[in-house]
Amino acid sequence: MNLSVLLSLLAANYPELLQCLDAPVLTDAECNDAYPGQITTNMICVGFLEGGKDSCQHDSGGPVVCSGELQGVVSWGIGCALQGYPGVYTKVCNYVDWIKETIAAN
Repeated sequence: MNLSVLLSLLAANYPELLQCLDAPVLTDAECNDAYPGQITTNMICVGFLEGGKDSCQHDSGGPVVCSGELQGVVSWGIGCALQGYPGVYTKVCNYVDWIKETIAAN
């Protein structure tokens, strides 16, 4: 863990109220540039490459909603809102068939 990541974790403020953020879904190229060799087709990046706003620790499992439809689930990232490191999310559309099959079987 580098020093800037550690400092961002130590300085993090955790709000008491649920937060909402309008943030762009990044291109596959932008996502892969931020995390070379770590991004799969089951992931999307959301956030601002300049940093400043992002999901953070304890947000895992939270939704990414576009036009009222679930698109992603908070998964991982480096630090919180660090420049060049957007949040990484599970790409829900890749799991729709599995979700339907699992619900039907239970």
